[in-house]
Amino acid sequence: QVQLAESGGGLVQAGGSLRLSCAASGRSFSTFTMAWFRQAPGKEREFVARISWSGDSTTYADSVKGRFTISRDNAKNTVYLQMNGLKPEDTAVYYCAARRTVQGYDYWGQGTQVTVSS
Repeated sequence: QVQLAESGGGLVQAGGSLRLSCAASGRSFSTFTMAWFRQAPGKEREFVARISWSGDSTTYADSVKGRFTISRDNAKNTVYLQMNGLKPEDTAVYYCAARRTVQGYDYWGQGTQVTVSS
């Protein structure tokens, strides 16, 4: 069992930056692929970024490529999302998720709100 807890959300002006953190419980964190998703009001949840268990491979949604960076520290059981150049359309609840296989994400956090004002 893995529990995930996001933090670091808040209110920021357009063009600003935030760093989200996701702390994971459990000993097997380093075996999971980790990802960030987001859900804006009235919209479906969408993929933001993903990082392999080793950190060697990352994938980004086109909408955030070049602005967001996902990273992880397996010694701290934590995954990060550095968000630069924030836009009002980035406003959403951001969730971290963990998976063992490509079949789907097994564990989800409660989410952290990010609001970008224009």
